[in-house]
Amino acid sequence: MANLQADFIGIKSPNPFWLASAPPTDKEYNVRRAFEAGWGGVVWKTLGLDPHIVNVNGPRYGAIWGADRRLLGLNNIELITDRPLEVNLQEIKSVKRDYPDRAMVVSLMVPCEEDPWKFILGKVEDTGADGVELNFGCPHGMSERGMGSAVGQVPEYIEMVTRWVKSHTRMPVIVKLTPNIADIRKPAAAANAGGADAVSLINTINSITSVNLDHFAPEPMIGNKGAHGGYCGPAVKPIALNMVAEISRTPELQGLPISGIGGVTTWRDAAEFITLGAGNVQVCTAAMTYGFKIVQEMISGVSQYMDEKSFTSVDQLIGRAVPNISDWQHLNLNYVAKAKINQDLCIQCGRCYAACEDTSHQAISMSNDRVFAVKDDECVACNLCVNVCPVEACITLEPMAAGAVDPRTGKVVDPTYANWTTHPNNPAAMAAAE
Repeated sequence: MANLQADFIGIKSPNPFWLASAPPTDKEYNVRRAFEAGWGGVVWKTLGLDPHIVNVNGPRYGAIWGADRRLLGLNNIELITDRPLEVNLQEIKSVKRDYPDRAMVVSLMVPCEEDPWKFILGKVEDTGADGVELNFGCPHGMSERGMGSAVGQVPEYIEMVTRWVKSHTRMPVIVKLTPNIADIRKPAAAANAGGADAVSLINTINSITSVNLDHFAPEPMIGNKGAHGGYCGPAVKPIALNMVAEISRTPELQGLPISGIGGVTTWRDAAEFITLGAGNVQVCTAAMTYGFKIVQEMISGVSQYMDEKSFTSVDQLIGRAVPNISDWQHLNLNYVAKAKINQDLCIQCGRCYAACEDTSHQAISMSNDRVFAVKDDECVACNLCVNVCPVEACITLEPMAAGAVDPRTGKVVDPTYANWTTHPNNPAAMAAAE
C-alpha cells in the first residue's frame, strides 16, 4: 500500500485525514475513539476564555436531505465548547500523551486583545499539543460577540491577531478562514502576512436551511424562534474546492500550506482537495453521519488510488490539478464534443429527452417505441443529458477528431488552441483585426 504518512507544517500524522474542530472533537472520549478508528489527527473543538458559554438544550442542527433521505447538509447552531477550559486542557494533555504519533491541534477563539491570546496560548503549550488553529470562521453566536467570522471578514484583524499569536507561541499556527466573504484570497493573504504557517478552509457557510411552516420560524427551532447557523456537509464541497483552488493558484499565495475542509465524505473527495493544493483534509459531517470508522474507507481508497497511479507519497498528489485550473477566457473554443447514448444501457426513462427538449437544445429525438438518439446537428455537448441520466455511463460525451466537420456549425474541428482572447467573435480581437 502507498505511504500515507503526512507532514503538514511540521505536524506529523500517520495519514492526512484529521477530524475538524466540531462536536466530534469536544471531549477525550470521542477523540480516543477516533484515534482507535484510524484518524491521523484532530483539531480539538474550539476553546475560549468566556466562562458563560451556554449552548441551547434543544435541537442544534437543521438538515437538507436528498430524495433518498441521504444527508446533504447540516445547519449547526452550536457554539464553541461549553466545558471548562481546565477540563479540556487536561484531556488534551492526556490524549496526546497516549497517542504521540497522532496530530493534536487545538482550535482557539478569544477576543481581539493581545493579552487573552498570550494567556491561552501558554495554557495550550503546556498540554504538549502540536499546534493551534485560530477560529476566524464561526458565523453564528460567537460572531455576534465580535469573534469568529466577525474577525475573519476583516483582513486587518486577521493579520493583527495572527502576528500576536506568532509572537507568543512556538507552536505552528493555522488560520481557519470563513467562506462568508466575497474574495477568499484577501483573508488568506492577511493570514500569510501575519506569519501564519498555514490556512484551513472552509468554515461553515452562514445559512437558514428551512422554515417551519406551522410555527413560521427557522429550523432548528428553539421554542418558537430560530437563528441563522453554519452550513456544512456534502453540499458545500463545490464551494470549498473553489476557494481552496483560488488560494492555490494565486501567485502571491503559492507555497502557503492549506488544510482542506468542506464536505469530505469519501476518499475521492479527499483526493480532490489534495490535488487542488491541500496538504491534508479535515472531516466533520461525514463522521457525524456515519461514525468514526468512515476513515477506513478513506485510507484504503486513497491508498489503492495512489498505487494505481504509481504515487508513493501523498506529497506527489498535492496540487497536481492546480496547473489545469483556468479562467473561462482561456478555455479552448475549438474543442468540440457530442453526446452519445449507449442503447444497451438505456432504460428508456426519457429523462434526457425531457430535459433537452424542454430546457436545452432539442438535440435528442424519441421514436414511437421510445428509442432515444442524439441529433448531432443540434447537440452543443452541454452535458445536461449526462447529468440527468439515472444510469451511469449510459450517456457520454465523445470529442470529435481534429479535421472532422461539426454538423451543427459546418466548421472543421481545428486542433489549434483558441481562447476567447483570440477568438474572432471577441470584440477586442475584431478591433485588432481591423
